[in-house]
Amino acid sequence: MYNKGLVGSVILGFLLLAGLPFWYGAFTPGTGQPPKLELPPDKKECIEPVEFMRVSHTDLLTTWKEQVVRDGRRTYVSSRGKEYVMSLTNTCIECHSNKAKFCDRCHDYMNVKPWCWDCHNVPNEARK
Repeated sequence: MYNKGLVGSVILGFLLLAGLPFWYGAFTPGTGQPPKLELPPDKKECIEPVEFMRVSHTDLLTTWKEQVVRDGRRTYVSSRGKEYVMSLTNTCIECHSNKAKFCDRCHDYMNVKPWCWDCHNVPNEARK
């Protein structure tokens, strides 16, 4: 009368389908050891501490874009007190000149598709 087997199968199927995104997330990029990235030998530090840059570099670049375009500000003062020109293609690419070995390696690991290069041209030296 109650078709226990059918009801159980439907419930089990629902739970499997509902849990699929969680199982899929367990096997996507971003798990395991992050890629090892290094500054060029002649550079000692990034514009902000490494921990900040790993988590917040997109926020920093967005802030730079807004301040340059909307306010005409072109100088950034880091938390260490050093001044930098707010420029992705000049300031950032100066150290991280190999886009494939630096930017792409982390973005692929985290499975993100940055939109920076939708507007900005990748400098020739960054195409290595």
